Amino acid sequence: MTYYIGAHVSAAGGVHNAVKNAHAIGANAFALFTKNNRRWEAAPLKKEVIADYKRFCKVHDYDAKHILPHASYLINPGHHEAEALEKSRNALLDEFQRCEQLGIELINFHPGSHLNKLSEDECLTRIAESINLVLADTKGVTAVIENTAGQGTNLGFDFEHLAKIIEQIEDKSRVGVCIDTCHAFAAGYDLRTFEAAEETFRIFDEIVGFDYLRAMHLNDSKGALGSRVDRHHSLGKGEIGTEAFAYIMQDDRFRNIPMILETIEPEIWADEIAWLRSLEPAK
Repeated sequence: MTYYIGAHVSAAGGVHNAVKNAHAIGANAFALFTKNNRRWEAAPLKKEVIADYKRFCKVHDYDAKHILPHASYLINPGHHEAEALEKSRNALLDEFQRCEQLGIELINFHPGSHLNKLSEDECLTRIAESINLVLADTKGVTAVIENTAGQGTNLGFDFEHLAKIIEQIEDKSRVGVCIDTCHAFAAGYDLRTFEAAEETFRIFDEIVGFDYLRAMHLNDSKGALGSRVDRHHSLGKGEIGTEAFAYIMQDDRFRNIPMILETIEPEIWADEIAWLRSLEPAK
């Protein structure tokens, strides 16, 4: 097993272009949007685009297990209003179905927000219900729930939130989590030293479990520890520093999952990937 590192690359002009953009930065994993992430509606994927995407993945040796599409930011699977909830569920289903068409096995999304209209537990149950409905209507795609920074009324900033959602999922073989280092840090989980990172992931393992870790977002943070501010920074240039990333690159439990940069300078993604690889233990 190896470490699969990439970035959230542009799919402008068609999802097949994301493969080329990932290859250009030396990535062996990548993330993308399969549709416009700021709009509810999107045109169906064209057959030739699907064929090109699959062909490019084969040519450049990208495995479906290491590709992590991100669902639209508009989706709130925990919405309190019936109409808005239905709209979010339909949009989430569309994201899953696009992955089915492309042969992608993972879909990453933020859990949702209670908007001060539901209790945390009520909202978490509604999120789980939304995921169960979508899983029942699709095959072969795993729901990957991302931890959040805890801005506003967003849930998912506490590892307990992730565990409570998973607890209520009927098909646990098709649910997992993506841990974003910036979000975890902003939510109050310290990552500033090797020892702090070790303790944070010990807590994660105790509450959620590494068996459910399906992906990582590797980002430094502009915000301070516990700031609840979701502002990414380039690796080593923010409040987290470098030691957490050294910890991740030296722990076998992070092997064989997509680890995705969402850092703020795309022009240095290739350098950041190379730097992360330099942290791997000598073979």
